[in-house]
Amino acid sequence: MKNTFGNIFTLTTFGESHGEAIGGVVDGYPAGIDIDMEFIQSELNRRRPGQSLLTTSRKEPDHVEFLSGIYEGKSTGCPIGFIIRNTNPHSQDYENMRNLFRPSHADYTYFSKYGIRDHRGGGRSSARITISRCVAGALAKLALRKEGISIQAYTSQVGNIALDRDYRKYDLSKTEESPVRCPDERKSKEMESLIMKVKADGDTIGGVIACVIKGCPVGLGEPEFGKLHAQLGAAMLSINAVKGFEYGEGFNGVSARGSEQNDVFTSQDGKITTLTNHSGGIQGGISNGQDIYFRVAFKPVATLLREQDTVDLEGNPTTLKARGRHDSCVLPRAVPIVESMAAMVILDNLLLKRANTL
Repeated sequence: MKNTFGNIFTLTTFGESHGEAIGGVVDGYPAGIDIDMEFIQSELNRRRPGQSLLTTSRKEPDHVEFLSGIYEGKSTGCPIGFIIRNTNPHSQDYENMRNLFRPSHADYTYFSKYGIRDHRGGGRSSARITISRCVAGALAKLALRKEGISIQAYTSQVGNIALDRDYRKYDLSKTEESPVRCPDERKSKEMESLIMKVKADGDTIGGVIACVIKGCPVGLGEPEFGKLHAQLGAAMLSINAVKGFEYGEGFNGVSARGSEQNDVFTSQDGKITTLTNHSGGIQGGISNGQDIYFRVAFKPVATLLREQDTVDLEGNPTTLKARGRHDSCVLPRAVPIVESMAAMVILDNLLLKRANTL
């Protein structure tokens, strides 16, 4: 089982949804970075369950404990070990799922591959595992902050309620004012209403998260198998419930002509730039200095609080009605996860670029 992400900046994670703790080890992190503990905890709080009526009611403090790699408030360059203890699992809620496969979950594929599975909340396949990514992502953000690089994700669509695709039309600083993490107040309210209606029906709904990376220098990524957009795509598609990734104009650009899509070069104050940014800040797999922007599609959560047909471990037909605490829409809590994966990819490539130019 592969549990490590990255090349120079790496994250190795461990833990299960209902185990003792979730944790990880970050390696390759630069020495001398100021470690803002309050900022890191605030990033975990953005992902934490029980934030509002829109999210799962599981109550977890999600307090991170650092075990190594930090001394007197600064990174030492040594591996940074950390854990987040599980304190409110309610494992008994999953007892009726012990001997059957939940529709559209990883139960069947995990069992087929490994011959064993942890039925309590999905075990290793649970979205709770992403908390380690948020710790590593927060660390990456602190390092990127010194380079003038910022990353902002937001909910751009829930169900059929969608914002305009152009992120420049919105004040993204308002994202955290919305329980859905949508920067448009009117659309946010519509999204909230839809999620609450779906929740009342015992059902779930999906949507889209958009992300913008500003301040990224020219030259990140490789022209062949290490294309920056391919790395970002792989990172996003590794997040639970993600079904699609597009950057720049993406699928929306296929109906346009090249004369409409090409980003024309110009020079401003002696610096080469482009008049437009249909490419999404990446050309030939390498960052070009413009804003990098992309969109990530999330499916509806697979766990429904209503009866579904399924089969047991022997293939016999049966029914399942899930119990416990589950999200009706993952979008609000997935925003910081998208940012974290983007931050890790960018920092890893920044370190790779420096290693290749020494």
